[in-house]
Amino acid sequence: MAKKAISTLRTGAGKSLTKCIKMVKSEKTGAYAFKESIVPNEKIKDFFEEKK
Repeated sequence: MAKKAISTLRTGAGKSLTKCIKMVKSEKTGAYAFKESIVPNEKIKDFFEEKK
């Protein structure tokens, strides 16, 4: 399944999308976690500026 998901992102509308990974610190434990999302190229800046 992963191969199909990747191949569909590379063709057509996939060129306008980017996979973003952000490191987020937990307020409770202080540990870091990673937040991943596939975001349109126009919204990348908003993804990284968002606090949660």
